[in-house]
Amino acid sequence: MRLPFVPGPRDVVELVERCTTALDQVLAAAPRLGKLLDDVEQIVGDVNALVARIEGTRRSADDLIGRLELPVQRLLPLLDSVEPPLTALQPTLERLAETTDPKEVDALVALVDHLPVLVGQLERDILPILSTLGSVAPDLHDLLDTSKQLNVMLARLPGYGRIKQRVEEEQAARED
Repeated sequence: MRLPFVPGPRDVVELVERCTTALDQVLAAAPRLGKLLDDVEQIVGDVNALVARIEGTRRSADDLIGRLELPVQRLLPLLDSVEPPLTALQPTLERLAETTDPKEVDALVALVDHLPVLVGQLERDILPILSTLGSVAPDLHDLLDTSKQLNVMLARLPGYGRIKQRVEEEQAARED
């Protein structure tokens, strides 16, 4: 009779055959495992290089952000102060953009180019004349009164009616 837990010679032979088969399978898989380890080493090297590049990019971005912080901090109050007027002007600017012709822009540029000359002539020639108009107005009124009196006197001269009619006809002919 056989003991159930004690292996027999057939069991030992069967176990040796299975171990041989398993060992053959492991030995057959060894080159594939070696290739797999080589591939894993290559991937780890690539990942390390990628991590190094990412770290360099992060340092560059941090440096750029650090250099931009000062100008941005200076610009923020300026932008905050300009926002309300720009918001109020937005409809006007949109309408101006829609309705302005390039020729009008060219004309405006030409006008701005002429402004120094125009201001000089205005100050030198026009403003002095305008300041004297207050004293000229009474003289013009006197001249008009004298002209009216002269017309009344001429109307009393004999033959004046015919002269006046001829002058009016000539003026009407010129107007046509």
